[in-house]
Amino acid sequence: MTDLVSGSSAAARFDLRGRVAVVTGASKGIGRELVILLAETGAVVVPTARTDTDLAAIAAEARESGYTVHPRLLDVSDVGSINAAVEAITAQHGRIDVLVNNAGLGFARAAFDVSEDDWDEMMGVNLRGMFFMSQAVARTMVAAGKGGRIINISSQGGLVALPDAAVYCTSKGGVNMMTKTLAVEWAKHDITVNALAPTFIYTPGTAPILDEPAMKESVLAKIPLGKFALTNDVAGAIVYLASEAGRMVTGTVLVIDGGWTAQ
Repeated sequence: MTDLVSGSSAAARFDLRGRVAVVTGASKGIGRELVILLAETGAVVVPTARTDTDLAAIAAEARESGYTVHPRLLDVSDVGSINAAVEAITAQHGRIDVLVNNAGLGFARAAFDVSEDDWDEMMGVNLRGMFFMSQAVARTMVAAGKGGRIINISSQGGLVALPDAAVYCTSKGGVNMMTKTLAVEWAKHDITVNALAPTFIYTPGTAPILDEPAMKESVLAKIPLGKFALTNDVAGAIVYLASEAGRMVTGTVLVIDGGWTAQ
């Protein structure tokens, strides 16, 4: 069926073939799975990580799944590394169409036990790194004159308090406001900026923690749908926001939490 407004088919509106998508923090967890899931959409995927060893592992995993990706060294806590990586990616691929700001830190620490180093490390990656990565990529999008999509991985912790996570929740609340502000400022360049705020995501890495009976019972009791989020739940939202189907969505924090924050 053809969309009567846009003149394109429904499938075409979600098509990411040929679009250059950069994923930060791709060495493990959700970022690593997102690399494969985005490659499945036909996007030209550029996973980034801090070590050559991690990059080689990501590339090998993609090849095993039948995909070619284009890994690039990047440490989001280092603005020099950000600028060098973005310049190299643009030189290789000609442009960046989609940025998924996935790199982030998270650890449990009672507020009384938080040190200056704890604070600085979390904010340096979750907020400072995300801002300067967005800035560097947005500059290339403006120069190319074709707009773009920036998708920030936030958390339900940016909307509701989580015990022993004062620094984490503060950083994610900042991500949400940064998302809104950049969306308004960069709308004139046809750059959309949105955030995803998932609940606990069940992955091979989080399984040992989330399968622990007390933890599982505690978390699921707060999720009306009664199940953990999966990487596919986040990936589906990323594809939507990165595609033409999401062209009018900007400044939004899309919550993927099974109803946790609705209560």
